[in-house]
Amino acid sequence: MEFTTQLLYPIDQALLALMIFVIMLGMGASLTINDFKAVFRSPRGIFIGFVSQFGFMPFIAFALGYILKLEPAFAISLILIGCLPGGTTSNMFTYFSRGSVALSISMTTASTVVAIFMMPILLNLYSVGYTSQITAQLQAAGSDAVFVIPTGNIISSLILVLVPVIIGMFIRKKWADWAKTAEDTAGFMGMIVILYLLFTAFARHGKLFLQTPVEIYIGAISIGLVGFFFGSIVSRLVGIAPIFQRAISLETGIQNGPLAFAVILLSFSEPIQSQMVWLAILYSTFIIISSSIITLIYRKVGAFDYDIYRNTLIHNRLFGEKYFTHYPKNFLPKRIAKDPSQGNAPSQIRDLQGNPNQ
Repeated sequence: MEFTTQLLYPIDQALLALMIFVIMLGMGASLTINDFKAVFRSPRGIFIGFVSQFGFMPFIAFALGYILKLEPAFAISLILIGCLPGGTTSNMFTYFSRGSVALSISMTTASTVVAIFMMPILLNLYSVGYTSQITAQLQAAGSDAVFVIPTGNIISSLILVLVPVIIGMFIRKKWADWAKTAEDTAGFMGMIVILYLLFTAFARHGKLFLQTPVEIYIGAISIGLVGFFFGSIVSRLVGIAPIFQRAISLETGIQNGPLAFAVILLSFSEPIQSQMVWLAILYSTFIIISSSIITLIYRKVGAFDYDIYRNTLIHNRLFGEKYFTHYPKNFLPKRIAKDPSQGNAPSQIRDLQGNPNQ
C-alpha cells in the first residue's frame, strides 16, 4: 500500500503539534516530585511493568508485523508503537477499572523517562530487516539513499516532548487549579484531534479506508489487546494483588499515542512518514475502543476484590490488628490483610491504593 499524496497537510501537522503539547502538558500537570519518589518505593511493581512495557511490547509488535507480513513502513510504525512508554490515558482507565492508580502513575513516570534510552535501542534492534528492505526499494527506484532509523532525531524528539511535561509539573506546583484544568483538557483535546484527522482523511482520501489492507487493521487493534493479555498474565504469575494486575495490564496495552506522532513527524520524511502516521492514527482510535471494553470487564470482575480491599483498610484502621479473614490465600496484598494461616494483618496503611512491592 503506497500513499501517492501527502496524508498530513500543514494545518494537520500544526494541530498535531498543538495536541502533543497540550497532552504532554496535561501529563506533567498530573505529576509531582512525589510520583518520581514513589518509583523507588515500589521497585517490584515497577520492574514488572518495565519488563512488560519494554520487554514484551516491542517483541509483540515485531511478531505481529512478521506474522501479518506488513509492508516495511507499517511494520516499523507498529514496532515504534510497541516501544512507546505508557501515557496518561492508562491512568484514567486504571481508575475506572478499580486498579491501583498510584502504581499506574509510577509506571507512566518511569517508562516516560526510560524511553529516552530504550526506545531508540529497541526500534533499531527490531527494525533491522525492514530498514534493509526499504533501502532495497529505494535503490530499485533509482535512488542511492540508504534508509536508517534516525536515532538522533528520535532522541531529540523524546527530549523535546518532555519540555511541556516539566512546564506542567511547574504549573501543578505553583497553580494547582490551572494544573487541574490542563489535566482535564488534555485527554479531550487528544480525542478531538484524532477524530478530526480521521474525518479529514476520509474526506480527502475516502478510498484510503477501503484500500488499507485488513492486516494493518488487525495489527493496529491486536497490539493493544495482546498487551493487555500479557500484562495481566505476567502480573498474575508473580502473585501480586488483582488491583495491581489491572494497573499493569492497562499500562502495558495502552501506549502513548501522541508521542508516536511526535517521533514520526520530527524524525521521518515522506513517503514513509504518511504510512507510519496512518497506522498510528488507527492505533490511537482503536485503543480507546478496546481499552473501554477491557475497563468495563475489569471493573465488573474487580468490584468484589476492590470492595474487600477498601473494607479491609477501613477495618484495620477501626479495629486494630487482630481480626479473622475468609479471603483466599494471596488474594489480598500481604501488607494489607493476611489470611488466617499467615497470622495478623498490619493496621497502618500508608496509601489507600496500596503498595505493589509486597
